[in-house]
Amino acid sequence: MIKKLEDILAKYRALSEQMADPAVIADPEKWTKCAKEHSDCSESAEKYLEYKKVEKEMEDAFAAAETETDAEMKDMLVQEGYACKEKLAAINAELRILLLPKDKNDERNVVMEIRGGAGGEEANLFAAELFRMYQHYAESMRWKLDIIDMSDTELGGMKEVVFSVSGKGVYSKLKYESGVHRVQRVPETESQGRVHTSTVTVAVLPEAEDVDVEINEKDLKIDTYRSGGAGGQHVNKTESCIRLTHLPTGIVVTCQDERSQIKNREKAMKVLKSRLYDYYNTKYQSEYSQNRKNQVGTGDRSERIRTYNFPQNRVTDHRIGLTLYSLDNFMLGDISQMIESLAIADREAQLSSEEEA
Repeated sequence: MIKKLEDILAKYRALSEQMADPAVIADPEKWTKCAKEHSDCSESAEKYLEYKKVEKEMEDAFAAAETETDAEMKDMLVQEGYACKEKLAAINAELRILLLPKDKNDERNVVMEIRGGAGGEEANLFAAELFRMYQHYAESMRWKLDIIDMSDTELGGMKEVVFSVSGKGVYSKLKYESGVHRVQRVPETESQGRVHTSTVTVAVLPEAEDVDVEINEKDLKIDTYRSGGAGGQHVNKTESCIRLTHLPTGIVVTCQDERSQIKNREKAMKVLKSRLYDYYNTKYQSEYSQNRKNQVGTGDRSERIRTYNFPQNRVTDHRIGLTLYSLDNFMLGDISQMIESLAIADREAQLSSEEEA
């Protein structure tokens, strides 16, 4: 680990020198490239410099204690040395986390898809509640949420809703939400007071950029149609809805949220690119990555990840065994504690995997 940190520190210092070079400053493209690389390695380099400083303080304290003749002063120096040793262990743990491979998608925006599963209308109602939960969370994080496609029901549920979330570090927080969410409660339509179990599927896709996915127009089948649901007279009178079918993979995307066919096509293309990016990415990872099984969940949308038990005001994440007895606040978007716990467990699993390798 020290060898890797020394290499990072050497790179950090070299980049610092380059950024102060008048020739580099005069070249905006080169300076921007240097600045990005410098930023990428700065946290690890600065933490390692702190490690080296505390290590020297520890060595100096223990060395001074060896030659100190005054008993009280000797004891103070030994205590100082052990305090530095404790601090060094904490910095070492931070450095191990900083050296973990970064998820290349963490800073991306996302496309999320929520679909009612087993449980009929009760599942659709819970799908709508989950959507509102993510809506509240996005607001608290000052992210922008934009609905792309939605199929609602007469009772206020959602058979399906597709939406994008954009902002700082969106995927790094929401990536743990992919999977099957199970709800246990007494439905309003249940006269006997029995608890029913329903499921909702959530998919979180990193939003693809133009350079990630190239779509050949010949591989697309494009259909236009009129909206069959709510949306007002204007939507129903014009064929503004879009259905894109990617023939090689069979992936189908629809969008009917906007009145403009052009805008609906733009939104549908955004979803299609993200689904294709996820499709090829997942295929690559399942073929070549042996570490996926060691991480928190697999990202598999058939994996049951969480149970929401309304009678007990309890939410349990099965991947890390965490239970919170504050479901009412959780459904209002207060999900940060769960997300942070999942992120910590994920890092610990990766560290364990690195040690086994």
